[in-house]
Amino acid sequence: MAMAAASWTLPASFGLLIRQKPKWVLTPLCGFSTQSPSPSRKLVLYTKPGCCLCDGLKEKLNAALSLATGSDNSLHDVQLQIRDISTNPEWERSYQYEIPVLARVLSDGTEETLPRLSPRLGVELIQKKIAAALRQ
Repeated sequence: MAMAAASWTLPASFGLLIRQKPKWVLTPLCGFSTQSPSPSRKLVLYTKPGCCLCDGLKEKLNAALSLATGSDNSLHDVQLQIRDISTNPEWERSYQYEIPVLARVLSDGTEETLPRLSPRLGVELIQKKIAAALRQ
């Protein structure tokens, strides 16, 4: 059984598309700016070794920040710094009876202590509370 050879004909306009060099048009993404990126928001968690409340809050904060999505209260740009108060006498004097202490770093570099988060809070509620505190 012989197969008929297929004959392909392309419209003339298609040939013009092939011969032209592609033109790339770059358009900015939503919220993209050509200026330097905005600084990320920063939180500091004061802890000490052997503190079960500190360890629990640390785990929940890490989960809340890693599960952040693109919603309005997104925490995708938040940096969390963990500070061991036993490594600094000033931190130890300030927070020895208060840990875990969560603070946000303000634009001028100063820190503002945030209200204590209950160890019983779920990750989603921690996300909401941190997002609200960072909006203030």
